[in-house]
Amino acid sequence: MSEAPKDDVRLIWSRYYSAFIPAPAGPGLLDRLKAASGAIGGIAITGLLCGLMLGNGLAHPLLVAPMGASAVLLFAVPASPLAQPWPVLGGNVISALVGIFVAKAVPDPTIAAALAVGAAIAIMSLLRCLHPPGGAVALSAALGAKTVASSYMFALVPVGVNTLLLLVVAILFHRVTGQNYPHVTPKSVTPHDTADPPPLLRAGPSHQDITDALHDFGDTLDVDERDLHALLADVELRAAARMKGAIRCGDIMSRDVIHVAAHAPIPQVRDLMQDRGLLSLPVLSDSGRIEGVIGALDLARPGAQAADIAHRPLLVHGDTPVARLIAPLSSGPRREAIVIDADHRLQGLITQTDLLALLLLHSPDQIGDTSSR
Repeated sequence: MSEAPKDDVRLIWSRYYSAFIPAPAGPGLLDRLKAASGAIGGIAITGLLCGLMLGNGLAHPLLVAPMGASAVLLFAVPASPLAQPWPVLGGNVISALVGIFVAKAVPDPTIAAALAVGAAIAIMSLLRCLHPPGGAVALSAALGAKTVASSYMFALVPVGVNTLLLLVVAILFHRVTGQNYPHVTPKSVTPHDTADPPPLLRAGPSHQDITDALHDFGDTLDVDERDLHALLADVELRAAARMKGAIRCGDIMSRDVIHVAAHAPIPQVRDLMQDRGLLSLPVLSDSGRIEGVIGALDLARPGAQAADIAHRPLLVHGDTPVARLIAPLSSGPRREAIVIDADHRLQGLITQTDLLALLLLHSPDQIGDTSSR
């Protein structure tokens, strides 16, 4: 039998490498260390509190083994749909009840264990609380039906108490470390809070496109469709910035920008914007640095001076790719970007009209190659 060529071996290895050795949880080493420290604290605090609450003492924490698996999800992949509070608490408690019920109904322990795990998966799926450690809870309950899990109280003590305490620790831990947990997908709304999705989500893949793609993909992905929708929109913008990013903000900005001093009185600001037909008016400090920007809606805000009604501007530099302005100027309340230098001084102004003119006057190829201009 002939030996496979080296190129074929490399191809086979690269094809199956990601399947057998998947990417680790967390985007960086710091996130993985956070997950490990969170799990250490979560299990330790849960065990200590259970020992005190249930009378076993600090030296004998009352913990069930599946809590270790729950800790992996809660601290390593907190954005997973399987790691949210209802799947964690509901999945563990319901699985314990299912395991005890099956063990009492089926005398053979092997068959009872198999049925308990299968039934737990089915019921968790129907109740929208699928949690992988729930299978271990059901198995533990079924095998321990004659000892530790002889009563339905096992589902509450220790399983329910363990899970609830671990959840509380996880919520506090993620709040302290700045994580979004329980994970809530940011609501995608237009600046006017209408029912339409933001422009970028309307122009990109639709919700139905994503649903159809996931269906045709075949495998079940551990990701929320709304998170995937927002992620794809961000990927498209990054690809645009990379492929069509040759045009910079300094190439299209207005350079002769009308501005006012921070101490300018409001009537003067209002007259200036009305007389010159301005929709945006940068506000500068006495040293010439950007203090804010005033829009038409800001004129209705209370205040005596320009600095009192100015809002925080979107600041960019002259070498910032224009493609990076598409998201903030199309899907948010901002109507302009202020171009500044390294000393935070005004260099220019880019408005939504400038972006529209760029798209109308340049083909995609020209946007990606300024050498033709």
